[in-house]
Amino acid sequence: MTSMLEQAEQTLETAQAEVNTRWYPRYHLAPRAGWINDPNGLVWFDGWYHAFYQHHPYSTQWGPMHWGHARSKDLVHWEHLPVALAPEGPDDKDGCFSGSAVVNGDTLALIYTGHRFIGDAGSDDNLYQVQCLATSRDGIHFERHGMVIDTPPGLHHFRDPKVWREGDDWFMIVGSRVGDTGQVRLYRSADLHQWHDEGIFDEAEAGMGYMWECPDVFTLNGKRVLMFSPQGIAADGYHNRNLFQSGYLLGDWQPGQPFVRDGGFVEMDHGHDFYAPQSFLTPDGRRIVIAWLAMWESPMPEQQDGWSGMLSLPREVSLSDDNRLLMKPAAEVTALRGSHYPIPVQHLKNQKVPVLANAEAVEVELKWEQHPAAAEEYGIALGDGLRIYVDNQAQRLVLDRRYPEFGVEGSRSIALPAGGILSLRLFIDSSSVEVFVNDGEACLSSRIYPRADQRDLLLFANNGSAVLKEGGYWSLDK
Repeated sequence: MTSMLEQAEQTLETAQAEVNTRWYPRYHLAPRAGWINDPNGLVWFDGWYHAFYQHHPYSTQWGPMHWGHARSKDLVHWEHLPVALAPEGPDDKDGCFSGSAVVNGDTLALIYTGHRFIGDAGSDDNLYQVQCLATSRDGIHFERHGMVIDTPPGLHHFRDPKVWREGDDWFMIVGSRVGDTGQVRLYRSADLHQWHDEGIFDEAEAGMGYMWECPDVFTLNGKRVLMFSPQGIAADGYHNRNLFQSGYLLGDWQPGQPFVRDGGFVEMDHGHDFYAPQSFLTPDGRRIVIAWLAMWESPMPEQQDGWSGMLSLPREVSLSDDNRLLMKPAAEVTALRGSHYPIPVQHLKNQKVPVLANAEAVEVELKWEQHPAAAEEYGIALGDGLRIYVDNQAQRLVLDRRYPEFGVEGSRSIALPAGGILSLRLFIDSSSVEVFVNDGEACLSSRIYPRADQRDLLLFANNGSAVLKEGGYWSLDK
């Protein structure tokens, strides 16, 4: 009898050959074929970075979740490995949902949510989500140990465990939902098998979401960062414009003590597509975050091409002196750079200036002089579909995408940062753009779907003048 893991591999080998690559990423991690969503189990183990991810190998739609798997020596060149987990046990028969990975001596441990229905799958009353364990000595083949934490009484949504070690103990946080209140629950263990309930780590007050998915806790500059993806926060002006958000709360916490917040919820990325971020530590101690570069219930035109979704570039996070989370591309991303092409200083006035034809895999750096700029709008465009520009009247930096034939439209923006120079670092791939502002002060990430004849890059200034102080671009090679 062929196992579910073997069936998944056979399906992927066949489907991979049929993928249309017109929008398939040139340097982002994406599934060989089929569906991808949350990154899981990001970890350094036995000389490799490992990235697991929510995966449905049998179609480009969300379905019974597997754990896809890839590894890398440098965080940017990824090697696909066999599917690591399939929903083949009594505790995860309807899906191996999101989770995390830790190194325990010479063993790699995956802690994930077993998703199962007892009775009619159309009712949440029959849903039970439990936390499961699987281990490996080689980082590729996993022994399943089944459930280690059962569904708490009265709960049904109880998922996405993140595990870390502190002192002599392991700690786990799990996202949950009680009525219409999102919360994060805390557990402690000495061995990853037996867990003690430590109560509620934090929970939503009115307006902060009915479910807190994919929680993560880490320390930066002595502060605890609780990173999570709340569902059910209403849009407020320019804030929380996506259907679901990803962000963080700062606070203080020590084992045995309550988590004490220091400030309110802050979004991490202000583009259209950034969800379920997960963090991990590099061997040299940097905190890296990777997210799903898509958004629930949004159009995904690539589904007609045999694949769906991708992961973001790895991003290093740090905390500023005034306690703001900064996020910039990991240093390893520069390994993708090919030839460099300078963009001469430009004084634009009511004009468009070509930069590059057929920009499909490129990193662009631009430094605009803000104060002399009189143009109502100035920035950079990719064909007719994407513009990243300063709206001088609103004093905002705007990412605007227009692909009406696919139902992919709309703008996202941030308040224009203070200072004389606006520094932008853009990563354009076949179907994505990631914008980093002023060395990590803000990020905007969105999916894009340009036609082959709509990939020319150009600078522009409308209704006035603008000055590009410095610029250049690199071709990027995987």
